[in-house]
Amino acid sequence: MSHACIPEHLWEKSTYSGNNGGECVEWSPSYASAHGMVPVRDSKVAGGPVLMVSPEGWSALVGLAKGQGA
Repeated sequence: MSHACIPEHLWEKSTYSGNNGGECVEWSPSYASAHGMVPVRDSKVAGGPVLMVSPEGWSALVGLAKGQGA
């Protein structure tokens, strides 16, 4: 999916991303609510590719980030 399909103001930085320029992941909860797929991107490459995952896949990724497994 093109990054241009999702307006810039709809992206939110993950709470697990620090401000030190490290792991910066953004997602668009409002797009996910409206379309049933969760867009995820690297905030350091905002114009780059967007990974689209199912809500279940997103939950599993968040669980892994929290150290709780899938």
